[in-house]
Amino acid sequence: MIFVPLPFVVALLLLILLAAMLNGSEPSKGNRPFIALVGVCALQSIVVGLRWGYEVEALRYVLPVLASCLPPLVWASFRGLIHQESGDGISWLHAAPPLAILALLLLAPSLIDVTLFVLFVGYALGLLDLARSGTDALDEARLEGAFAAHRALFLAAASLCLSALFDLAVLLDFEWGRGENTALIVSNANLFGLFLFGVTALVAARERAGPAPVSNNDQLPSQSAQDREVLERIDRLLADQKLSRDENLTLSRLARRAGMPARQISGAVNRLAGKNVSQYINEFRIAEACRLLRETDMSVTSAMFECGFQTKSNFNREFRRVTSLSPASWRQQNRGLDASPSADG
Repeated sequence: MIFVPLPFVVALLLLILLAAMLNGSEPSKGNRPFIALVGVCALQSIVVGLRWGYEVEALRYVLPVLASCLPPLVWASFRGLIHQESGDGISWLHAAPPLAILALLLLAPSLIDVTLFVLFVGYALGLLDLARSGTDALDEARLEGAFAAHRALFLAAASLCLSALFDLAVLLDFEWGRGENTALIVSNANLFGLFLFGVTALVAARERAGPAPVSNNDQLPSQSAQDREVLERIDRLLADQKLSRDENLTLSRLARRAGMPARQISGAVNRLAGKNVSQYINEFRIAEACRLLRETDMSVTSAMFECGFQTKSNFNREFRRVTSLSPASWRQQNRGLDASPSADG
């Protein structure tokens, strides 16, 4: 009977995730790091299976190099969800980890495990620093799914820490047990971390907005306005120009249409509405969905698409957060009533 190592099973699952990402829509430039991340995870799983399942000794030099590619790819993936006014002048530095591991393979192999541990923990701390500013920091993520992308950011940091612990376990096993348990640690436990990377990339990449549509009125006169004026301008864009129906709406895109910095919009919403921009926009969309459910015979799914949501999970979660009811229950209780929906936005 042919022996199929567990890493090959994980690789198959990751390849399925990769196919789902590629077939969902044509990948934009911002999605490429996510796709590369899943691809590297799948390749590493295959190499792990060959190295420890079939004892292909030569691949021991490939594994640490592949492992060192993961943290920079995770960082680049989530950094792509944050708008940058100019190019990242130090982005080339993120190519240094694989080069450093290659150098250590030639000069000081005993330092590889320690270097990988520091690398994974360092990038995990960097991700947590990105997450510190909240969902509004991910201004290139679709506002519908900014919460999911922000949650995936924490999951990615946890996955990096988990991988670091496995590298530490391998190091201690060589120090105390002469590497007797290394095969078990690498070929089984570490695969959970690889799969988490793949799932995280899929979740976060789905919330990456597509290309912005061409518009002749993208630029509005920029001015130093009070918070109330900012919200009034945003409300006009959402209502009059139907901007809330744009499923790819991001804070960065909203700021361009409003002609003001994203930080100014975020600050005004935070101070006056007591919520983040994602919640504010989604509550505007839910109010519109409630109107459609109350005044028309439109199906729940059609109302979901009409008001700007693209996934039922996000729509149902936000609908319950705003109204404390499911869409069907809300319609049943409010059909035919003139009262406004119980939404905050």
